[in-house]
Amino acid sequence: MTTPMDIVTDLAHGGRWTSLRTAGREWLWRREAPERQSVSPGDAFVDAGGLEECIPTVRGTPDHGDAWSRRWTRDGDSDVVQCDRFTLTRTIHGTAEGAEVDYVLKAEGGFRFVWAAHALLDLSDRATPHIREGASTRLFPEAAPLLDRAWPQGVAWVEGSWPAPCGLRLDQLGPDDGTAVGAVADASRCCVHDRADRLSLSLEAEGQPVSIALWRNLGGFPAAHPYRSTGVEPMLGRVFDLAEAGPGDAALVPDSGEVRWRLTLTANCRCT
Repeated sequence: MTTPMDIVTDLAHGGRWTSLRTAGREWLWRREAPERQSVSPGDAFVDAGGLEECIPTVRGTPDHGDAWSRRWTRDGDSDVVQCDRFTLTRTIHGTAEGAEVDYVLKAEGGFRFVWAAHALLDLSDRATPHIREGASTRLFPEAAPLLDRAWPQGVAWVEGSWPAPCGLRLDQLGPDDGTAVGAVADASRCCVHDRADRLSLSLEAEGQPVSIALWRNLGGFPAAHPYRSTGVEPMLGRVFDLAEAGPGDAALVPDSGEVRWRLTLTANCRCT
């Protein structure tokens, strides 16, 4: 079957997606980071772009999770990574509209985690992410100077409504302005428009908290040598840092010892 989407992964280097192509378009942003070739579990994150499998956390410890720094293996049609407390299996299927990615995590019952398909997209400054209007959206302390109110003392996040939580417009990227903010929206789908091109990312996970994270880095990160990058990240959980997760903010492994979820990618999605 001919599909409108081509995905390339690098199992030797964290299972990272290195290419996501639709007709005439590469969607994944990448940067030169030769030090990525020699990382070990527990190392600080090395941002080479692409799409990273971040689990069991994004921010916090271990930095961007425990799977990105490990070698994955091939088992039949699936990719597998074995970490200290869990095993993650990923199976990518082509479809008539794009691709479906099925995940299975096996761990002891009661294991809590956050997972993100940490997709850094190669977008123009005219690109617009489309998420369900009014979706409750969390903002984190780096956004404090950009809000229409003072940051409450001692809180890990504040909440508002998409597309402008607490006065901060997130549905337009725009040119570089030296800012970098992360947000997590209570939604299961995001459709990205970039001129005539469209890409939809959506997530299904029965009984687990599902969200869409946005990382809008307009030349504000890292402090020493900032660059521009945009992350559109389907997530299990509602926080970047597992250590900050309250009740319902993280995925939870049931007594069966298994969690399943599906990521669906659609080329030329139809949304307004």
